[in-house]
Amino acid sequence: SSRRFPDPVHLRIADVPEFGQLSGAARQRADELAGMAATLRDAVLKNGALIDRDAVWELKKEALELLRTVPLSTSRQAAYEAFRAVQGRDLEDHATWYALAEEHGPDWRKWPDGLRDPRSARTERMRRALADRVDFHRRAAWLTDEQLGAAQRTAREAGMSVGLVHDLAVGVHPTGADTWARQDAFAAGMSVGAPPDAFNSRGQDWGLPPWRPDTLARTGYAPFRALLRGLLRHAGALRIDHVMGLFRLWWIPEGRPPTEGAYVRYDAEAMLSVLALEAARAGTTVIGEDLGTVENGVREALEGRGVLGTSVLWFERDWTAEGQPPLPPQDWRADCLATVTTHDLPSTAGRLTGEHTELRHRIGLLDGSLEEARAAEAAEVATWLEWLVGLGLLPEGAATGDAVADEETAVAALHRFLLRSPARMVGVWLPDAVGDRRPQNLPGTSVEYPNWRLPVAAPDGRPVTLEEIMESPRLRALMREFEAVPDGSGAVPDGEVGGEVSR
Repeated sequence: SSRRFPDPVHLRIADVPEFGQLSGAARQRADELAGMAATLRDAVLKNGALIDRDAVWELKKEALELLRTVPLSTSRQAAYEAFRAVQGRDLEDHATWYALAEEHGPDWRKWPDGLRDPRSARTERMRRALADRVDFHRRAAWLTDEQLGAAQRTAREAGMSVGLVHDLAVGVHPTGADTWARQDAFAAGMSVGAPPDAFNSRGQDWGLPPWRPDTLARTGYAPFRALLRGLLRHAGALRIDHVMGLFRLWWIPEGRPPTEGAYVRYDAEAMLSVLALEAARAGTTVIGEDLGTVENGVREALEGRGVLGTSVLWFERDWTAEGQPPLPPQDWRADCLATVTTHDLPSTAGRLTGEHTELRHRIGLLDGSLEEARAAEAAEVATWLEWLVGLGLLPEGAATGDAVADEETAVAALHRFLLRSPARMVGVWLPDAVGDRRPQNLPGTSVEYPNWRLPVAAPDGRPVTLEEIMESPRLRALMREFEAVPDGSGAVPDGEVGGEVSR
């Protein structure tokens, strides 16, 4: 619904200060809600259910209603009012959309006349009539912002040089809060996506409306500036999804296939200048996801502004050499975040075992036969394993034919490979740390695959809790690989688990 404000579904209710002051019937109901939340967790952990965020939000929403019965202390009220003052009209519009959506549904394009315009007299009357609900959603945004701030302070106090890395998604829902509040800034009837490429021969339609470049220019890039300031409030770094969108986006007319889209250009110099200015003010590192179809000059322009790129191991090859072998680690670029995989790609265990190929076949995403896909994937994995053996990062015999003899050892070796590169940052995909076989997100699917509803799981598919992950011998063994970072910045003392390596 919004890129401007974080989703309060992530709130930890028990950490809200007013929670400890509940008493009587309110406390009893809060305990009942906590029990219902435990039942939802058990359904996932013990019965293999998918994560049900709608059910989670219903419980948290009722709990937040209980918390509003506790008066804010003087200092807490002052903090709330200060947040309102800083966020201004953006926050009022955000909370108003949620209040109106509770009355009329989440698609503002189907609301009664007058309410589709956030500046109309009817909307203002409804804003006053629904003042209590507007305040509920305004306060939820404040509490979420508070907890993000606390998380970042805790990270820094624990010695993390970066801490939280926030994500700027490539777009928002076409009928959500952001598009209602700034209709002039979004291109109605258009969706962004990707043209056909090696990853998806049909192209991709992400169902997200693009910025209008003319409105951005006319307003001095005010919507973009406000968006960045909101995201950078509590960020040590910001990852920009599909950073090429600062230069051009693949626009697809509503109802047409991605193959009938076209590139629309933006003023990249202006967009990058705004980004660099806001990041400098916040003291925040910026990482651009520059994967896929990247036109000439984009990476150079990003590097010139201090924006790190994203280098994924499977894509880093010497494209000029015969057979396109893996790119030696010393030849990788320094200004990047280096990872083995990403949330949009198979987990490393899934790739090494070939399970992701079977998954794509079941869903109907393979262009050729299953046998051809299996052979191609096995050949790519074998190439990498042989490369690791040659570098002394993997013992002889780790790869036997089409199978990986020790998948955990191979995952560790791939990360050792990254640590030999000059990359400024190295990332670990959490499912890789516990051997999860499944992708979290499968691009090009919606109902075909439960994207973002899968809990992180062990190799046998058993969901694992955060506490189990932190105690995982496999995770701890992988983290010990980072002790060998040449300058020592990634050292992880025995028995401790860190969340980042940066040089």
